[in-house]
Amino acid sequence: MTLGAFLHPFCRPTRDEFITIVRGEGALVWDDEGHEYIDGMASLWCVTVGHGRREIIDAVTAQMRELAVYHCFEPFSNEPADRLATEIASLAPMPDSRIFLTTSGSEAVDSAIKLARLAHVRAGRPGRTLVLSRDRGYHGVTFGGMAAQGLPPNQEGFGPHVEGFENLPADDIEAWAAFMAEHGHRVAAVLAEPVQGAGGVYPPPEGFLEGLRRLCDQHGAYLIFDEVICAFGRLGEWFGATRFGVTPDLITFAKGVSSGYVPLGGVVIAPSVHEPLEADDAYLLRHGHTYSGHPTCAAAGLANLAVLRDDDLLARALIVGARLSAGLRAIEADGLVAEVRGDGAVWAVGLGPDRDAAQVRDRMLGDGVICRPIGPDTLAFCPPLIVSDEQIDRIVDTLASALR
Repeated sequence: MTLGAFLHPFCRPTRDEFITIVRGEGALVWDDEGHEYIDGMASLWCVTVGHGRREIIDAVTAQMRELAVYHCFEPFSNEPADRLATEIASLAPMPDSRIFLTTSGSEAVDSAIKLARLAHVRAGRPGRTLVLSRDRGYHGVTFGGMAAQGLPPNQEGFGPHVEGFENLPADDIEAWAAFMAEHGHRVAAVLAEPVQGAGGVYPPPEGFLEGLRRLCDQHGAYLIFDEVICAFGRLGEWFGATRFGVTPDLITFAKGVSSGYVPLGGVVIAPSVHEPLEADDAYLLRHGHTYSGHPTCAAAGLANLAVLRDDDLLARALIVGARLSAGLRAIEADGLVAEVRGDGAVWAVGLGPDRDAAQVRDRMLGDGVICRPIGPDTLAFCPPLIVSDEQIDRIVDTLASALR
């Protein structure tokens, strides 16, 4: 066996054969052997506006000709980063928010955790360090997000883990209330995905997110929504918080903010968190990354948001989701899958214990459709929002054929 130099992420290190993707256009991608695929996962939950958008490519090219890169540590800034932060703040459900920029969802989650703890310290509450999260929650792979997540296989072998995290039942608000009644004085923040994505695509039970907000208010904790998948149109709104009518204190984002064309992420920070940081003019925030506010990435984000708005893709998300979910539920009615779950334009099927998700994925790849296996028995679907009705139907038909 000859292994390549590239050690792939989330992959068996001994794998020696890969599908090499070389081109993308719209909701389609092609490999180096000329095979065409419908990108039923928008790469990895991210290519919201589709592949090959000249608007983003041209914006990135123009920015790189002018100023490709410069850091934003004091005393520097750049115009694209300033504009992007202003635009995202105008879309956010928390009035008067500020925006901290990163280049990934994992960085965004760790930043939100640090900012929540720091705000408590600056407000005179240094004992609040505990971060609570949900079973099945995925919050990235850096040490903070890994410690917070509720997917044990993603934590194995990387210990010792960061302290100060507690995982609670994903959907049992009474269990949360009982824990908060005893430990609420130690809790800095509650971290939750509005729709759990990489854990299997689980929308929240009715009233659950409202319950988390209520508990945070009662016990003085911040509420963090991890919207790395949800934000920027995937659920038919700019943010999942708006979709479910619950206002958090911080929102993490990535993926859809640039449709993945360049690495970009960040944190929306409500006044409840940023005002304690601003209380002392002499205080220096000692957190940030070399690429926080990267001008080329910011230019891509601005162009992507313009496409989302100009093409009315938030409304399109609901149409895509309705057609996709209807097709998946028809398969469920035929007895081919055990369960259908989702919201907006992100959906999954639970295959049941007698099916192997990876095998079904491979069969679908052979028929030209990309989906993503999650765990042993779940397949996720998250196509670009420009996917056509015919392409959605082909995704569903290919799944049905593979199962049969």
